[in-house]
Amino acid sequence: MRTAILGIGSLGTIIGALINRSGFPVDMIDASKPNVDALNSKGATVTGSMNFTVPVKAFLPNQLEGQYDLIFLLTKQTANAVALPPLLKHLHPDSIVCTLQNGIPEESVPGFVGKERTIGGAVGFGATWLEPGVSSLTSTVEAIETYGFEIGEIDGRVTPRIEKIRDVLARAGGTVILTNLMGIRYSKLLMNATFSGMSAALGVTFGAVLDDTKAMSCLAHIADETIKVCHALGYRMVEMQGLDMEVFELQSKADIPSKMPFYHQGWDRHRLLKASMLQDLEKGIPCEIDFINGVVSKNGAKLGIATPFNDKVVELIKEAEGRKGINDFSYLSRFDGILASAT
Repeated sequence: MRTAILGIGSLGTIIGALINRSGFPVDMIDASKPNVDALNSKGATVTGSMNFTVPVKAFLPNQLEGQYDLIFLLTKQTANAVALPPLLKHLHPDSIVCTLQNGIPEESVPGFVGKERTIGGAVGFGATWLEPGVSSLTSTVEAIETYGFEIGEIDGRVTPRIEKIRDVLARAGGTVILTNLMGIRYSKLLMNATFSGMSAALGVTFGAVLDDTKAMSCLAHIADETIKVCHALGYRMVEMQGLDMEVFELQSKADIPSKMPFYHQGWDRHRLLKASMLQDLEKGIPCEIDFINGVVSKNGAKLGIATPFNDKVVELIKEAEGRKGINDFSYLSRFDGILASAT
């Protein structure tokens, strides 16, 4: 099965390095020439919770030849309109594009490569890109070995092709096939909208959010809004990283203290993680906020569900994008009004 990863950032570097280290060749495709050159000359280097370097083969998109059976999509959704059309000539009718992107990419990726070629999945660990060819695993080794990937067909079937994809991804980390793909997606969206959203909005690590009572109260409302939108769309949250995401729904703000042990159970292992959206803000480039908290806000508006906490995260991150800067923890005060009026 000829396989490639498209988008060699923080996660793509680590996933490609681990799969190649296992003895299964996977090409690494990226639009950055310095990144491709470094990968080819020095190999893919993983630091942080793991430390190793492995030789890999990397290509610019215009250097590709032939067709691939399987491509893991790890570009940001903001790049899909540019990155996916040139890929079509390297796909055959039975090729598979497995999107491991944040947000709900199943709403857009089939429009480029075809619904019949699209499979979805979620990544259960975090990383920080350090320099061309080098990425730091900021989650624990346990997180990647136990909760590495959750994948599924759009229609929920367990097919021979998804079992093959599981076998490939299992070379990088623990991989589970679930039959509720959109439940997976909204569960992962909750994980990103909460800690990644607050990390980017306040310019801090996940641990800094976990350690602040007011920040966690805001985060609990972000989770609750996401769950209510998910339910209104006809989906149910699923278990991820040992937690049933349904547990985070609130009946009232009085429920928030009882949720804190579950947040620590799920996210203490990711305390050092800095959201990829924050990493983008630090680089002065647009981030994926429209595809994360923005999805909750957009669908909430369509469904008549108020999403003030997700809306505020979008507002703060858009402001940072506009000035090509990052916020600091003092921006938490911008939640005071909606926090006071929350029921």
